[in-house]
Amino acid sequence: MELTYNIHEIQKIASTLVEKFSSNVVLFYGEMGAGKTTLIKALVKELGSADDVSSPTYSLVNEYQGEDSLIFHFDLYRLKSVEEALDMGFEEYLNPDDVIFIEWPEKVLHLLPEKVDVITLFPSDNDDRSLKLSLNMNLTSNNLMEQRNFY
Repeated sequence: MELTYNIHEIQKIASTLVEKFSSNVVLFYGEMGAGKTTLIKALVKELGSADDVSSPTYSLVNEYQGEDSLIFHFDLYRLKSVEEALDMGFEEYLNPDDVIFIEWPEKVLHLLPEKVDVITLFPSDNDDRSLKLSLNMNLTSNNLMEQRNFY
């Protein structure tokens, strides 16, 4: 599914995406400044959280209370290795009852469940953004390398 939107429509886009999600783990791809964190803020709100959402760039993960579940927002841009993810207890966050949003997931792909949803964001010439939602992406070892190149 592909969508184009502007910042004024972001909550409506978030509502549409939440209805479509097929996995509790959603990976976010896009260049720096593509709008990943801004979209995640809208998604967290759509999931019923009244928490103040911010980028977890330095803490690596922020936790929010949603209406029906915990929501974990990872920004792994600064992650240096998979060992660093394991040291922070990354695997303990992968509870199927929680919602997990991951920006810059490349270093932890082999730690994730077999099926995930993927959102790839593309900036456009004006203030609009485009995104592509890919559902039930299979992260088995046979196609793991292909999953690294969503944009």
